[in-house]
Amino acid sequence: MDTTETQPKPMSRPISAFAGLAAGAFGLGVAEVVASTSNRLRSPIIDVGDRVVDNVPPVIKDLAIALFGTNDKLVLLLTIGVLVALLAATIGVVALRRRLSHGLIGVALFALLGVAAALAARTGTDIVATVPTLVGSTATAIALVALDCVKPDGRPADLGSDAGRRSFVLGVGTLAAAGVTVGLLGRRLTERAGRAVRDALGLPVPASPLAPVDGAAQAPSAAPFITANEDFYRIDTALEVPRVDLDTWELRVSGMVERPLRFSWEELIERPVVESDITLTCVSNTLGGDLIGTARWLGIRLDDLLADAGIVAGADQIVGRSVDGYTCGFPVDALDGRDALVAIAMNGEPLPLEHGFPARLIVPGIYGYASATKWLTEIELTTFDAFDHYWVPRGYAAEAPIKLQSRIDSPRGLDRIGAGPTVIGGVAWAQPTGISGVDVRIDDGPWQPAELAAEVNGSTWRQWSLPWVATPGRHTISVRATDANGRQQTDERVEPLPDGATGHHTIVVLVDDE
Repeated sequence: MDTTETQPKPMSRPISAFAGLAAGAFGLGVAEVVASTSNRLRSPIIDVGDRVVDNVPPVIKDLAIALFGTNDKLVLLLTIGVLVALLAATIGVVALRRRLSHGLIGVALFALLGVAAALAARTGTDIVATVPTLVGSTATAIALVALDCVKPDGRPADLGSDAGRRSFVLGVGTLAAAGVTVGLLGRRLTERAGRAVRDALGLPVPASPLAPVDGAAQAPSAAPFITANEDFYRIDTALEVPRVDLDTWELRVSGMVERPLRFSWEELIERPVVESDITLTCVSNTLGGDLIGTARWLGIRLDDLLADAGIVAGADQIVGRSVDGYTCGFPVDALDGRDALVAIAMNGEPLPLEHGFPARLIVPGIYGYASATKWLTEIELTTFDAFDHYWVPRGYAAEAPIKLQSRIDSPRGLDRIGAGPTVIGGVAWAQPTGISGVDVRIDDGPWQPAELAAEVNGSTWRQWSLPWVATPGRHTISVRATDANGRQQTDERVEPLPDGATGHHTIVVLVDDE
């Protein structure tokens, strides 16, 4: 008689991988809740993602923006999420099919990665920043141990094992759901805390409020002159919008100044404020791209602020520092009378969180990567020889004046339109100089002067339009602009890296017979 016991079968790979995913989701959810309790704490996923952003080659960054536009951060986070999920599934297979201790080693290695990412933050080493990673990893390890203790033995002849297996899968699913729920709760708490502070703010009133933008500034078939806050492009390095505590936030003016200054929020808004319509442009904007927008900004004039500090002779660079350690740098020469601002409001409301609340720099005529510091906490006077701002070591130019450009808004490339009268329209910009003319060419015909809409100021885009009687067939449309100094836009095509794209925006349209 054969008395040999049937040996337990290992848990199936799909179930053990699912268990690993559930343990990982639970741990990350716990980490999110912990991170929501303090401005000094962040999700380990965000910390790892930030280190990717900091170290990715500029060509990859430009490619990501070209492919995904303002969704580039979402794509990066989804990619990291997929990689973390694969790691968690692998840890589950190792821990529950082979040896638990080996799976726990995998958890520890992931924890080390998160700790290293937190300690490498731009704002400097802060051991407190590692707490979410450590607590979340501990929760993952505890979940794995618990799952190992209750896993069914898997003997195929044992009906009780089948029931146990079903109970185990149900328990794993519950654990995964709990992790996702807890994580979403943590994320929700983080977002609500920041928006509640911002929404409760009142705004100071400028001594000379601007009148509404004249309707004559809007050309037919062009984009809206003022870009709504929700439609305004967002390009920055922050995977998570920084949380700012207004009770402790301050703006410092430091470096090569005669009188270093510090302002609390209340002290800052007691200074005189002005309104200004200004167009912002991203250096990553390709020909015809939409990484550009115009808003009405409310803020404190930067030249007045720095006059109070007293700029020391020899300082030639103004560096803006963000609460997350990001830096921009632009020439002191930009304080030439243009409306450079420490902005606190955008289109009549406090700065949106994602656009730099509570304060940011706005400098007309300089690409955003070098001037438009969001979540501003410090303005430092220094020199270009002494300091490279964030993107300079990554291949971008230290000085970044915006290049003369123009864009066709309507029709769009490869649009099909009917034959007959239509209107070609678009925008042109040369901040802070202004636009004096726009020409449009159809196919190989002569350049035709477009009709310019009214100019608001030299720091905004200027809109244009051209009536056209479209004939059936395939047509190529090109545009070029001339600035207020008589300089004409070059037709030489240059990619955005290192200091902005050039060339004529050209599209092809298809005209159908009526």
